[in-house]
Amino acid sequence: MKIIKYTPIGIIHSPFRDVEGAPIQPSGALGVLGTVEIEPQFEPGLKDLTGFSHIILIYHFHVSRSYALEVKPFLDDSLRGVFATRAPRRPNSIGLSVVGLLAVKGCTLHVRGLDVLDGTPLLDIKPFVPEFDAPDADSIGWLSEKVKGVEDARSDGRFKSHGT
Repeated sequence: MKIIKYTPIGIIHSPFRDVEGAPIQPSGALGVLGTVEIEPQFEPGLKDLTGFSHIILIYHFHVSRSYALEVKPFLDDSLRGVFATRAPRRPNSIGLSVVGLLAVKGCTLHVRGLDVLDGTPLLDIKPFVPEFDAPDADSIGWLSEKVKGVEDARSDGRFKSHGT
């Protein structure tokens, strides 16, 4: 298969310097403020973004060094297929978070609800549109009994370079 390369368009800044203790989903980071610094050559792409209350950040899990096809996700003690989880140790270390957009000032986005580690490379930004991005789900698989309390769940370091 052909190799695909991405060039970051910016960097995400948050209060989370270490994996351990970081929220595992944006719902656990409701009041967390951060900034997204966009490289100057991409600033024209921010035009018209101010009309959106939320955006989707697509980023590279930069501290993830390997992957496993079966993992013990944060909300469970059973091994699960990585594609049935949101675990950061993935074949392609790509993450996404829906965050509130507070302001766009030049090349800096001010955001709320940030669950991302400080220094995370940003790959892309998309506007969040509930009619496109939030379909009514009939089933959420093994997570149906696990989502309660996710707001208080924090990373325990299990997805550092080794271990499942």
